[in-house]
Amino acid sequence: MQTLLTVIVTWLSFNFALPANFDHPRIELVPPTQMTAVRSQAASSSPSGSVANGLGHTGHDIEAFYDDTSRTIYLKEGWTGAKPAELSVLVHEMVHHLQNTAGLKYECAEAREKPAYDAQKKWLALFGRNLEKDFKLDPFTLLVRTRCM
Repeated sequence: MQTLLTVIVTWLSFNFALPANFDHPRIELVPPTQMTAVRSQAASSSPSGSVANGLGHTGHDIEAFYDDTSRTIYLKEGWTGAKPAELSVLVHEMVHHLQNTAGLKYECAEAREKPAYDAQKKWLALFGRNLEKDFKLDPFTLLVRTRCM
């Protein structure tokens, strides 16, 4: 896993000018039935804004999230990284890790999501995939999830 994270950090740094940081986050696999509860617990025990919005596959089903305070990426139990879509979830959350370790600030939580979705979109494109096909995220939904309201 450490080698994979190093490759992702290098790719993100090169393609998105994010500061490379090779002090990798912890990775925890969480049962799908507990993902929302674990995210809520992390958010309630952390300062405001320290848990990145969860990456949802469909509806309110959380695929993954990043906790700034513990520097942990939570992925759904069963995640293997064997498919481009699964790896793209890790890429998305690694953007949040690099944002956090670099101390980057955004005007709102949604603005912080834009670079993460951009990286995920570009990663998926390497394999002929896209956010709409793999995650049912249409352009309007992405706009809402990445704009401050």
